Amino acid sequence: MATVLFYQKPGCGTNARQIRALEAAGHQVIAKSLLTEAWSAQALRAFFGETPVASWFNPAAPRIKSGEVKPAEIDAAGAISLMLDDPLLIRRPLIEANGARCAGFDREPVPSLLGGERSDLQGCTRPEAAPRCAEP
Repeated sequence: MATVLFYQKPGCGTNARQIRALEAAGHQVIAKSLLTEAWSAQALRAFFGETPVASWFNPAAPRIKSGEVKPAEIDAAGAISLMLDDPLLIRRPLIEANGARCAGFDREPVPSLLGGERSDLQGCTRPEAAPRCAEP
C-alpha cells in the first residue's frame, strides 16, 4: 500500500472522511495543514498538472463565494500568487502518493488508491445553511 501525503484544512469534516477512506483502503496517510505549509510557487503548481486554472480553486472559499476572486478570469501565475497569499483559495485536498500529485479527491492518483471513483467523498459535509467550518 501507499504512503499518502494529504494536505487538508484542519477541522474539515470532508477531509476527515477522505482520510478515513484512504486508511480503510490500507494506505498510510500523513495529514498536513494546507494552510500552514510553507508553499513555494513551484511546489504548489506541481499539484495542478494540466488541469484548467479555474479548477485549481476551492469554490467554497469565502473570497470566491463573495465574487471577489473570479477563477475563470485568472491566469496560472496569478492563481498561484493569490493562493500563496490566501491558502483557503486552494482546492483541497492536495494529495501526493507514489510520485503522483493532484488537487481534489476526484483525480488520479485518488481513484486508483481507492480502487475506483468515490464521488460520495467530495462534497462538503456541512449543509449550506450551517455555519462555516471553524478556522484553525
